[in-house]
Amino acid sequence: MSDTPKLTARQQQILQLVQHTIAHTGAPPTRAEIAAELGFRSANAAEEHLQALARKGVIELVSGTSRGIRLKGPARASLPGDGFSLPLPGMAQLALPLIGRVAAGSPILAQEHVDQTYHLEPTLFARRPDYLLRVRGMSMQGAGIMDGDLLAVQSTREARNGQIVVARLGDEVTVKRFHRHQGQIELHAENPDYPTIVVHPGEPFEIEGLAVGLIRNNMLM
Repeated sequence: MSDTPKLTARQQQILQLVQHTIAHTGAPPTRAEIAAELGFRSANAAEEHLQALARKGVIELVSGTSRGIRLKGPARASLPGDGFSLPLPGMAQLALPLIGRVAAGSPILAQEHVDQTYHLEPTLFARRPDYLLRVRGMSMQGAGIMDGDLLAVQSTREARNGQIVVARLGDEVTVKRFHRHQGQIELHAENPDYPTIVVHPGEPFEIEGLAVGLIRNNMLM
């Protein structure tokens, strides 16, 4: 007998949207984004469906964050890009260096930045990552990215609006949500306590990579 709860067609649609968004952006959607995507009149309608999914045990809702949706059970296990589950012993195939502190002006993948290497199953990720970056601070907590988490990153110099990126600003490396508007670059935090970073023309800026998954550090112990 299956342990998978029975979902309505609409609940299944919302669950698939949450899975798709996490797989492609590295974070769950907001209620407003769900409402806009599925044609609801308000974010409250999306919230009601999410509450029903939470009661059925397929998601967990984290209060106080706009993107506080976490997949649970089969919904999480079936997602190739969520990065929250680890493979069985003997399945490890992908060697990912864990990047610690990044020295000013040096490449992010320089050998002196590598704390250790983790071996993970590549199917955990929607896109193939090149390294893991230890998250510092709580500026992205609204996207479910907490201090001490390991962010799976694919090296790239390009990003689309709304994607979570690893960016270099002068001598600092930061994780933020990328937006380009009328030729101006903005890096948005997912925490109201942190201001938006505006990159002005001529300022040193470079995209180092794109978030493609997330691993809770305590799951690697």
